[in-house]
Amino acid sequence: MITAVQSPGYGDAGVAEGAPSAWPLRAEVIHSGHNPLLALQVRMKIFDVHIHFPRNWEKPEEDQEPMVDRLAEVATAAGITKGCMLTGGRFGPSYERGMEILQRYRELFIPVAVIDPEEIDGDGVQRLHDMGYRGLKLIGVARDYDEPDYMPAYARAQDLGMPILFHMGVIGGGLDYSITHPRRDAAAAQAYQRMLAMQDRMPPRNVSASRMSPLHLDTIANRFPKLRIIGAHIGNQGNYEYGASVARWRHNVYFDMSGGETIERHMVERKLLARDSGGEFGVEKLVFGSDCNMDDIRAHIDRFEAMYDLLELSSDERERLWWSNAAEIYGLEAPAFAGE
Repeated sequence: MITAVQSPGYGDAGVAEGAPSAWPLRAEVIHSGHNPLLALQVRMKIFDVHIHFPRNWEKPEEDQEPMVDRLAEVATAAGITKGCMLTGGRFGPSYERGMEILQRYRELFIPVAVIDPEEIDGDGVQRLHDMGYRGLKLIGVARDYDEPDYMPAYARAQDLGMPILFHMGVIGGGLDYSITHPRRDAAAAQAYQRMLAMQDRMPPRNVSASRMSPLHLDTIANRFPKLRIIGAHIGNQGNYEYGASVARWRHNVYFDMSGGETIERHMVERKLLARDSGGEFGVEKLVFGSDCNMDDIRAHIDRFEAMYDLLELSSDERERLWWSNAAEIYGLEAPAFAGE
């Protein structure tokens, strides 16, 4: 039996700030006849492919270096062995400043550059690689991901062995109205007021979920079969079947499981993940990503541990989801094949 309490979710696929949870699995998980402290001691190495460079959204000019120092402490304490730090882009530090800050944490963080393919072409990707970036992240693009003008950036990434993480579907943020509303929750009301204040400081976004579909990854994977591709949020709500279809047939297309508790619930209820690869996604096709506030990383990991228990995943399956799949994508380990 599993007993649990609820918590808010957080992530660019769906933030639920100060909200009650829609998904019951949580950090304080108690298994009958099971010692949770022992489980923490034997927990496997964890590779987190989706960590955003920390930022104070209410004071965006605040120095980010102390925040990275704290993030490193929190992530390590939570059990993160290796993590992809998504750096730069619209809300991040400059690529140069980000790399300067990350130099102290090269054993923990892999620098991944958030790029706008309208501005970064193949030569731009080369410059980022020369600076030390070892992967790319795309989100909020002006045109479809498989726009022909974006192909030179992807081609260079393939040549350089740089995996690309693509945001999928609707971009979350602020409040998750599926589980809360300012009308009935004081914390949600406060969060809504903070959202309004930030909107006054930032211009409207030119983004569309239709430009960030798992089907675009099929185009890219066919054009660049050696490019290692990760789609975020298992394709995101409404796109799971498209994501599963692409992952089914494209060897180098994977999906991360970040996005918050609604997506985690869907993983179980819709059998996106199951023991012995009996779900819509084979276990080799999924990787762990937190994509949450740093103070929520440990709870996020514990929810996944509880979910793996609920699904009765084997130790080998857990090891692949926590570590090996991502380690192979980023070249830390050689891919494993049957018969070797």
